[in-house]
Amino acid sequence: MAKQAEPAPKKISSKPDFASVGGLLLAAGGILGGLVLEGGKLSDVTQVTALMIVLGGTIGAVMVTTPLSTLLKAAKYLGSVFFERSQAPHLIIEEIIGYATKARKNSIISLESDLPNIADPFLRKAIALSVDGTDLQELRKMMELDMAVEQSSGESIAKVYESAGGYSPTIGIIGAVLGLIQVMKHLENIEEVGKGIAVAFVATVYGVAVSNLVFLPAANKLKARIRQDAQDKELLLEGVCSIVEGMNPKLIRVKLEAFLQHSGKSKKKAEGGAPAGAPAEAKG
Repeated sequence: MAKQAEPAPKKISSKPDFASVGGLLLAAGGILGGLVLEGGKLSDVTQVTALMIVLGGTIGAVMVTTPLSTLLKAAKYLGSVFFERSQAPHLIIEEIIGYATKARKNSIISLESDLPNIADPFLRKAIALSVDGTDLQELRKMMELDMAVEQSSGESIAKVYESAGGYSPTIGIIGAVLGLIQVMKHLENIEEVGKGIAVAFVATVYGVAVSNLVFLPAANKLKARIRQDAQDKELLLEGVCSIVEGMNPKLIRVKLEAFLQHSGKSKKKAEGGAPAGAPAEAKG
């Protein structure tokens, strides 16, 4: 008899991070707007060669200091600065309560049928281990190890952007010096010298700007994502361990809602049914 194909797990949808997009637009608009109000022109800070020096030099320096595998991961995770994939904590709690209710009624083995529909890989692995009868202490150790490894990987990615933020201002100064060298070759024309000096310092502007508007903010946002992800995983792990212990779903809810209070987040009721992947018993 042919084995029936299992349905693929549903993916957690991502949503735009308007704080990142709006903050970048506000910062760029404020700086360029101030330039225009001071009588300047956008063309004053438009110089392809300066941008090439700053970006090329910065990326090159980061490549020297960072393993290639980590560098590729950092490039891949840049999108997470502008898009958020974390699930709302109150929805996570509702999903856990759904599984706890089903496990209490039909035993924890009954959760095996829900595994293909669990969106979060961490939760799917934790429940799979519990269904297989893994000892509670071993289950906790294994999942905490996964958390530590993922957190270490995320921190190494954030450090890539921190390094870029440290290098780019210095590379901008190098670009300015190179521009001044070219200006000094034509001292016979004092008008051109003045224009040349102004253009030379554009590289410094680019270096400081990309450092403080892009690289360092991106590093800090990724760190915030790492902290939030760790909190979500702690909540999931505590919920699964409570299910394994056979705790009453009502007590599990009280226990998990302490995570929301500790993080300063307001509790929201999950209306409109259980979240994707949760069994129907969650409503009961």
